Amino acid sequence: MGEDVDGHEVHRARSVLLTRHLALLTGALALTSTGVAHAGDGPGTSAGNCHVIMFCVGASDGSNPGGSGGQAGSSQGGGGNSGSKTKCRYEKVDPKPPASWPGWKGADPKKNDAYLYGCTGGGQANPDGFVIVPTGQQPAPQVDPRVLAQRTVDSMTLLGPDIASPRAAGKYTVGVPMWMWVNQSATTYGPNTATATAGAVTVTATAKVSKIVWSMGDGASVTCNGPGTPYTSSEGMAQSPTCGHVYAKTSSGVRSGNFPVTATSTWTINWQGGGQAGQLTEVRQTNVQVAVGEVQVVR
Repeated sequence: MGEDVDGHEVHRARSVLLTRHLALLTGALALTSTGVAHAGDGPGTSAGNCHVIMFCVGASDGSNPGGSGGQAGSSQGGGGNSGSKTKCRYEKVDPKPPASWPGWKGADPKKNDAYLYGCTGGGQANPDGFVIVPTGQQPAPQVDPRVLAQRTVDSMTLLGPDIASPRAAGKYTVGVPMWMWVNQSATTYGPNTATATAGAVTVTATAKVSKIVWSMGDGASVTCNGPGTPYTSSEGMAQSPTCGHVYAKTSSGVRSGNFPVTATSTWTINWQGGGQAGQLTEVRQTNVQVAVGEVQVVR
């Protein structure tokens, strides 16, 4: 008998706690009217009636988009953010809240169930929201704004640097300062902005190149935090004030006769939406062959 009483008290305490969570969430969350997605359906797929739907922060796989297009002789590569380890779970409210509970918002408690959901691993431990689903159905995975942000980036055309100098057709000389710079556009330098929507969540992301690392082919590496400065004849033999290199040897010793120069741009993407904000990183490359010779002295 004592065990039955104890079990009843535990169940009662549990119900009181869930009811308090529901009461707090009812006052804190905005109620919307939308569809409830079946497990396995993509975002936005709906069936039945769902009167409250919130996103739940899940794990992102950090998959990288493949590059496409680019300059002649260039190669594109992707680099993404690492996935999170946040996990989410649903807990059915049992017994059901009373019919007067605002969270039902017109839904029939006899035909629907209420679920609390909460996320852990990202500094979250308490329930983050609740969903109403038809009796017999399971709550669908909610939209993770971070995953949607990556989809937004995938929709952008982020290319490698559009190299203006050095040029493959150019002739460069040992000991003479080389000025390096790139042409700027939305797809090769930024800013590049895109928006994606899934269900009730909309994410906007803006991407811009934060740095370009030049591998000069002679063992040297140059990091430039901007697009570089275009050279003008009035500069004479001056070195570039923002992005340059001086070769100490010719490219004649290289099998192709040219130094393989690679410019690697780092795209920094800031995003916000679904009540969250964050930053992602993508990497792209462009290659160019550069011939470096010596000054010929005529006697």
